[in-house]
Amino acid sequence: MFSGIVEKIGRIVEFKDNILVIQEEKLSKELNISESIAINGICLTVISKNKETFSVEVTPETINRTNLNELSEDELVNLEKPLRYNGLVGGHLVQGHVDCVGEIIEQETNVNAKIFTISIPETHSKYVVEKGYISVDGISLTIVECAGNYFSISIIPFTLENTNLKNKTIGQNVNLEFDITGKYIEKLLNTKK
Repeated sequence: MFSGIVEKIGRIVEFKDNILVIQEEKLSKELNISESIAINGICLTVISKNKETFSVEVTPETINRTNLNELSEDELVNLEKPLRYNGLVGGHLVQGHVDCVGEIIEQETNVNAKIFTISIPETHSKYVVEKGYISVDGISLTIVECAGNYFSISIIPFTLENTNLKNKTIGQNVNLEFDITGKYIEKLLNTKK
């Protein structure tokens, strides 16, 4: 379980034979083998490490549901270690189980904020509510506006500078995880029919 508060930005060293290698010295020293790590909001398991890099193994299911296949060497990724049960939750509860990818369709500046508009599959629009939260590439964010098959988020300068959003452009895909509570409620309501 994660909070969506990005701790570090890592760099992709290699992605070959379903093994993803990430460079980030501080986390590489702190992580243990078999520990979970969120990479762009994807919960993955550390399988090896050294002083500068760590590696995770990626399954076909993960590749099919996320934007990992679109990432290349030297691309920046958001990193977060798992929550400790006695710690603070600064964002919202994020499982690291990506539901789908969304495409950045618009970016604009509004005073000190950068507004991102992201399209989503119609099948997932029911999980998006104004002022609700969403995980975008592992970042806990508040939905500013939503309608049909898109939503908008407003990014403060600190978040922009300290995540991979600073390099995102129109047309790129981001990993999305919707609030699990809404999905449980939907299932319970459908079960009673």
